[in-house]
Amino acid sequence: MSVYVGNLSYEVTEDSLNAVFAEYGSVKRVQLPTDRETGRVRGFGFVEMGSDAEENAAIEALDGAEWMGRGLKVNKAKPKEDRGGSFGGGNRGNYGGRNRY
Repeated sequence: MSVYVGNLSYEVTEDSLNAVFAEYGSVKRVQLPTDRETGRVRGFGFVEMGSDAEENAAIEALDGAEWMGRGLKVNKAKPKEDRGGSFGGGNRGNYGGRNRY
């Protein structure tokens, strides 16, 4: 499992986030998703730690804490939802010969 970290500064780096979480245990991996068009950090990330106890300690200590001028939102990451096909889904107007008059 991993920890979701939201409301991050756009200036955050993987190294800086790693350093904050390392105070609560061993950090296995840090991910900072970036915007496809701008390449800028999207304002949230994920941290994977060595054990559930370390994750829980980090969540308890850091949720709501101010860091880099922002109030952090830290909790257990939820599994990624399956959003279906690459084009979304559902009926979008008159495509596929549906809803013709």
